[in-house]
Parts: sequence; C-alpha cells; structure tokens
Amino acid sequence: MRPGTLQLGALPPLSLYVHLPWCLRKCPYCDFNSHELREGGRAVPEQRYVDALVADLESALPLIWGRTVHSVFFGGGTPSLFSPEAIERLISAIRARLRLAADAEITLEANPGTFERDRFRAFRAAGVTRLSVGVQSFHDAHLQALGRVHDRAQALAAVEEAAASFDTFNLDLMYALPGQSMAQLEDDVATALALGPPHISIYHLSIEPNTYFAKFPPVVPEDDTAYAMLDHITEMTAAAGLARYEISAYARPGHGCLHNLNYWQFGDYLGIGAGAHGKLSFAHRVVRQVRVREPALYMERALAGNALAQEHEVKRAELPFEFMLNALRLREGFLLQDFTERTGLSLAAIGPALEEAERRGLLQRDLRRAWPTERGFDFLNDLQSLFLAD
Repeated sequence: MRPGTLQLGALPPLSLYVHLPWCLRKCPYCDFNSHELREGGRAVPEQRYVDALVADLESALPLIWGRTVHSVFFGGGTPSLFSPEAIERLISAIRARLRLAADAEITLEANPGTFERDRFRAFRAAGVTRLSVGVQSFHDAHLQALGRVHDRAQALAAVEEAAASFDTFNLDLMYALPGQSMAQLEDDVATALALGPPHISIYHLSIEPNTYFAKFPPVVPEDDTAYAMLDHITEMTAAAGLARYEISAYARPGHGCLHNLNYWQFGDYLGIGAGAHGKLSFAHRVVRQVRVREPALYMERALAGNALAQEHEVKRAELPFEFMLNALRLREGFLLQDFTERTGLSLAAIGPALEEAERRGLLQRDLRRAWPTERGFDFLNDLQSLFLAD
C-alpha cells in the first residue's frame, strides 16, 4: 500500500503460470527457457523441482493474499515429461495454498513425443481440465525440419487420446515452415480439423534470436505466400465452425483459452518455476517479475525462499503499449473501461493514438469498446506501435 505512481480502483483477474523447463530435445526455433534432457542423461528431478515450486509459491503468497485464482497453466518445456503423480501433487499443493475458483481452468501442455496411451487420462484424473497438444505439423518431413521428436502417427494418436480424455483441448500447429507448400499447409489444417478439436492455435514460424534457426536460417515461404496461407487457414477454420477470436487462435463457442484470455486482457499472473515471468497489480503500481532461469540454481534459490531474479515497476509511460500489445491481439478488442481500470490511466493517455489508428483504418471504436479492423489484424505490429511511449 506504499505510495506509487498509479491509482487502481480494482485489481484484475489473477492466474497462475507454472514453468516446467525440460524437453526431450530443444527445437531449433525455440527461444523459450527450455533445457534438453540428453539421451542417456539423468531423468527430470521431479521431487526436488516440485518441492522448489511449492516453496516458490509459498514465498509469493503475501503478494496475492486473498485473491481468487481463475486459471492455472503448466507450460514449458514439455510439462508432460512429468508424471501424472507429480502433476497431481502440484495441483493439490496449489489448491491447499490458493483460493482457486470453483470452475478454474487448469491447462497442461503436452507433446506427442511424450505420449503414452492412458497417460492423458491420468493427467485428467490428476486435476488437469484442459490439454494443449503441440503437434505443429502432420507431415513427417516438416516435423523433422522442426526438430520434433514425434511423427505423424504419434501426433494423430495423441490428439485422438486427448479428444477421448478431455472435454476441451487445444491443438497447436505452425505454418510457413521450411519448404512448406500451400497444398501441404491445407493438408495439415484439414487433418487437424478432421480430428474435431474445439480449439486450434496456429502460429507463423518466426526466426528468433539466439536459436539454432537464427544461426542457420532455413528457407521458408516468402511473406506473400505466408499471408495467403493465413487467409486460407482462416477460411478453413471458419468453415469448420471455429471463430478466429485472437490473432493466432480459433475456437468453437465456449472453448476459448481462459488463461490466455486473461493475458490478452491485461490480467495478472503469478509466474513460478525456472525463468517464469509474472505481472502483478497493486493499488498504486504494476510490477513485472522474472524467476531465476537456470533450473539447478532455481531449485536451490527457491528452496531457500529467494527464487526472484528480477522485479521492476512498469512505468506510467509504458503502460499504454503494454496494454495494447496484448489487448489488440483479440478480435473483439478491449473495453475502454478495462484500459482505465487496469492501467490507472485516463483515456486521454491513448486518445491521440486511437485517433491515428482510426485514421489509418487499423482500428474502430464506439462508446464502449475499441477493436482492430481486418487491416489492423493484418498489420498488427503497426497498430500496436502507435501506442509506444515517445
């Protein structure tokens, strides 16, 4: 409650993110904090890591005391490398320490390369309510180019098992892959849709700094082809009854990802685990946190009650861009009231940028809401950049 630069009338919804950082193999495009389990190397240190996560959560409790948590997300890495028993222990520890909403969404990321029959059912029994399956492609050649550890047959089996085990689940795909043709992209999307997922996330392959692909760039489709691929994806998903509710997300009614929606609506999230990021609001400030990145050091520090590596208050001048970086990803945009409530700023702080976005045909608004136009969606970076601090 100490003095700060903002005056927030109410705190936004709160989520919990739990980072499980190990993978069987580091993908060449991945810039996440993930750590490869070398073949023949040691197994995931489940017991110690879960102990560290629980200690990390307990240390953070004073920051969120009394607040209801609406969603939990186990991300990675490859969280499905952890046993269902470890995930159950984690969920039980979270429930014992936090006020979880009765209908809280609990999501676990899973990869087909870690799939075993009935394993997904065991995750469901452990308390997971939503699975996100990282398929990326159904073409073996593209899976190999992406460094994935699964093949087409394993991907199909994993999605079928997810559909049998969960009422709602997500299927992850990528497009504009090395050597990918429009026909191959169409086949990937058609195969995915035939499996009947209630939600699909489809991401453009991007070459990120400090990745293998950054050092050895693959030949990928040109921008015009990638735009045409995205148009075709949107047409195919719409024909199958999935609406594009976010720049990369398509869902049937009632199956949007609540955890990600909270991110995009500038909600709060406590992040625990190696390298986890978090954003927390207080009466007079908005704070971002980062946990210690390296898993062994994270476990040591978390068990000692000090897993935090960085913490900084978001400056007033940066809040409009931080808000818009998330909110403008949504097809429905954002409520003007949410901007004022979640940043503590008046609409005058974004008035000139809103007017310029409208003038360029990137955004529309009424008295309650502002949202990106089709052109705004196509040139999202240009739209978001209008809200950067001078």
